Amino acid sequence: MNEQDYEEGGPRLGDGIPKESSPFINSAEMDRGNIYEGKNMALFEEEMDSNPMVSSLLNKLANYTNLTQGVVEHEADEDSKRKEIKAPRMGTFIGVYLPCLQNILGVILFLRLTWIVGTSGVLESFIIVFMCCACTMLTAISMSAIATNGVVPAGGSYYMISRSLGPEFGGAVGLCFYLGTTFAGAMYILGTIEILLTYISPSAAIFKAEDADGETEAMLNNMRVYGTCIVALMAIVVFVGVKYVNKLALVFLSCVILSIFAIYAGVIKTAFDPPDFPICLLGNRTLSRRNFDICAKFIEVNNETVTTKLWSLFCDSRSLNATCDEYFNLNNVTEIQGIPGIASGVLIDNLWSAYTDKGSIIEKKGHPSVTGTEEIKVGGLPYVFTDIMTYFTMLVGIYFPSVTGIMAGSNRSGDLRDAQKSIPTGTILAISTTSFIYLSCIVLFGACIEGVILRDKFGEAVNGNLVIGTLAWPSPWVIVIGSFFSTCGAGLQSLTGAPRLLQAIARDGIIPFLQVFGHGKANGEPTWALLLTACICEIGILIASLDSVAPILSMFFLMCYMFVNLACAVQTLLCTPNWRPRFKYYHWALSFLGMSLCFALMFICSWYYALIAMLIAGCIYKYIEYRGAEKEWGDGIRGLSLNAARYALLRVEHGPPHTKNWRPQVLVLLNLDSEQVVKHPRLLSFTSQLKAGKGLTIVGSVLQGIYLDKYIEAQKAEENIKSLMGVEKTKGFCQIVVSPSFRDGMSHLIQSAGLGGMTHNTVLMAWPQSWKQTDNPFSWKNFVDTVRETTAAQQALLVAKNIDLFPTNQERFSEGNVDVWWIVHDGGMLMLLPFLLRQHKVWRKCKMRIFTVAQMDDNSIQMKKDLQMFLYHLRLNAEVEVVEMFENDISAFTYEKTLMMEQRSQMLKQMQLSKNEREREAQLIHDRNTASHSAAVVKCDAAAAAATPEKVQMTWTKEKFIAEKHKNRETNITGFKDIFNMKPNQSNVRRMHTAVKLNGVILNKSQHAQLVLLNMPGPPKNKKGDENYMEFLEVLTEGLNRVLLVRGGGREVITIYS
Repeated sequence: MNEQDYEEGGPRLGDGIPKESSPFINSAEMDRGNIYEGKNMALFEEEMDSNPMVSSLLNKLANYTNLTQGVVEHEADEDSKRKEIKAPRMGTFIGVYLPCLQNILGVILFLRLTWIVGTSGVLESFIIVFMCCACTMLTAISMSAIATNGVVPAGGSYYMISRSLGPEFGGAVGLCFYLGTTFAGAMYILGTIEILLTYISPSAAIFKAEDADGETEAMLNNMRVYGTCIVALMAIVVFVGVKYVNKLALVFLSCVILSIFAIYAGVIKTAFDPPDFPICLLGNRTLSRRNFDICAKFIEVNNETVTTKLWSLFCDSRSLNATCDEYFNLNNVTEIQGIPGIASGVLIDNLWSAYTDKGSIIEKKGHPSVTGTEEIKVGGLPYVFTDIMTYFTMLVGIYFPSVTGIMAGSNRSGDLRDAQKSIPTGTILAISTTSFIYLSCIVLFGACIEGVILRDKFGEAVNGNLVIGTLAWPSPWVIVIGSFFSTCGAGLQSLTGAPRLLQAIARDGIIPFLQVFGHGKANGEPTWALLLTACICEIGILIASLDSVAPILSMFFLMCYMFVNLACAVQTLLCTPNWRPRFKYYHWALSFLGMSLCFALMFICSWYYALIAMLIAGCIYKYIEYRGAEKEWGDGIRGLSLNAARYALLRVEHGPPHTKNWRPQVLVLLNLDSEQVVKHPRLLSFTSQLKAGKGLTIVGSVLQGIYLDKYIEAQKAEENIKSLMGVEKTKGFCQIVVSPSFRDGMSHLIQSAGLGGMTHNTVLMAWPQSWKQTDNPFSWKNFVDTVRETTAAQQALLVAKNIDLFPTNQERFSEGNVDVWWIVHDGGMLMLLPFLLRQHKVWRKCKMRIFTVAQMDDNSIQMKKDLQMFLYHLRLNAEVEVVEMFENDISAFTYEKTLMMEQRSQMLKQMQLSKNEREREAQLIHDRNTASHSAAVVKCDAAAAAATPEKVQMTWTKEKFIAEKHKNRETNITGFKDIFNMKPNQSNVRRMHTAVKLNGVILNKSQHAQLVLLNMPGPPKNKKGDENYMEFLEVLTEGLNRVLLVRGGGREVITIYS
């Protein structure tokens, strides 16, 4: 590019128009390097600002990089400058497979899997593990489909669910996933302390138990004290240097892998050289080896029988004549091998379950035992007891956390070389590997280890060794140290990941009270989120029992996985155009099966925890919905709503609704001022009071002009109306029509508003207060034509007079009446409307009164009884009054009123006529002038001079002007003389008489009513009397504060039948 091409403001083309460089449509960024300079695309150059060149788009996409974890995704951050980061280079193995492996294999494998196998048996353990692994495998398939359907930035599973199911589900499930990750941190920390205090250094315990009964409580207190210290320590480590946590991840992972290899090596060794871990049994009861060393009642020392320490534990003295426990006397002490080896056939004994109550003694099935005649207390004796009651569903809840962690790969999508290839491959391989490890371990544990050892949770029968450690080769310490570091590392990872997840949710802005947790240190570290995470983690630590914390996080993870499956199923079934995953091995049936399995597992684990987790998620969902999640992420729930709406509309369209289902579906016609602001906002207040959020509401307005000229004003008007609808809590739709004629626009709205079966059946509008002013855009002609059109369309019409006096939604009437004047039957609209209004807080305390008019020939007493019975059958509570209106002579006032009306009408016509004549005269002169000018250009002067004199008279002479003026004045005077000499039309006199009489009766009874509802008479069939019709309505409602004129739609809207 030449230097001349650069001017102030950047490089320009020869035509001086700056070109848009951003590849994204409607983007405002300018990039000098990508300006298109050629003229080959001149045809499209005017659209370059919004639609960039393909080459520019591809260039921008090629340079696109994922955001780092914990930062808002690209659509919310596209205007900010991105830092240059190195191209991600991690492959499937390092980036997905190993992190998933590290997160899945953990504390449950080392501390609880042997106990689960011993308690539930090999077969049921196999079922438990298979169910949980199947659940995570199906979830991984669904997750792979979602993760490969475009770029997944920070937030991992939260991002996937929120963008697939919408902000409400995203926020609810995102917080559940956050709570699950946080409680997982607590579980790992509790596992770390259990390993430390039970297997590494039991002497480090602060609280010591005085007797066997207090051991559990002392252990829980130790957990709480040490747990609190470790949470604080880990939080400081994460706060100071999270990079060190990530560097240590490989060390922790190597500990896990080394431990698993040690287990398999130990299993192989048992085939030819089983380790020596003897178990001491009294009868068939397992004894704890913590307090004695020799497994015998007495021994021979120098040919002398000496009692052992075991004897002293069951007897009151060391002598052979001591009084001993009855069971101790009746049964022999035997010693068996704890790990008989894989070839011993112990697998047959371990196939079946052995569930027990809390405090039961662990017994060996099939071993000889003699029970005493009396029930003896076993407390304080050196037996191995169960610490909790066990049953199948509880074990599922405890085991499930050991298969979580499948999201580790998707959370690191920004660091992968090819995320769409690596995430499915790495995750599914990791789940397959861990499933194989778990399932094989179940069989191998059952085949190698004695059942009583498997059920011994804390290894008391093997001198306090970790049970899984007794199987390992070369030493139990390999497992103890390896499991300690792996659980410690997993806790650190949880405390690192959970705050970033919370930060991602907070920065999305869908949950307002979490906004503060979106802030952090200058480098983006989530300080406040870390503090909250540590506090929630502390709650888990205070629970103190690993077996109690595990089901809690199982719930949150299961709920998260359930919604991942739901997201995939919804997107697949909707067949949205944007659903194009690169991972092809998915099906909606698999996702649905995974979702059902997750839901079932939630209630299998713990039905009350499941209900609590669902309640928490439901509350978050409703909160986000209540606060109005103004996010449009193209999610599947929106697509599902559209499909459901389409289906419902097609179902509804068959014919009009039954009378029992009828409710006013209102089209509200609003007037706007020159600034596109609503003139009568109380009309929307009244709508929300009438509707109470039920049924259809369409708020419409008309702008006069051409759409191409007025579309900006139309957008502004729509924004103003929607804003006012929000303030007035009017739930509905807004529709703006731009039409050359105000009258035609109204007609278009009445005809075409709504869709299918969801069309309006009632029109609500304000009375034109200034109808007598000729310059009013919504003149009486427009009003009367609107009345006629609603009648023709068989729609009900509500006209609110003195609308500005109507109450706002904040007002409350403590007393007063809503009066209905039922003159003619209109299908029941007059009865239904007060009932609907009184459902709202504004009108709730008002009483309903119904008045009807009796003529000379009517029996007013019988009319009242019939009306009361009618209202009783309609289930409406209202006072009834029949007003007698006798025939009497037409008053002079009525004559005068009618005469004034007709004179005014005639005068308006004369004035309009003279005005029209003047306009026509001026137009004629203009036309002649134009024609003459054109002719003078084309023809020669001679031809123009020969033209007829009348046709070329183009100017007003003074004489002609005076003559025309006197002529018009004489015409007008003659017309006005006729006006003052005219007599009123008898039909108009009768109509005026009715209006005056009715108005007097209504004023007498309802002048102080809060609202008066009144039958609206129809306009005259002869359009010449339209202005008189407006006068009749004005007289009919004169002196009343709030009036609602009601005109039925020609069908019954209320019924006495159930």
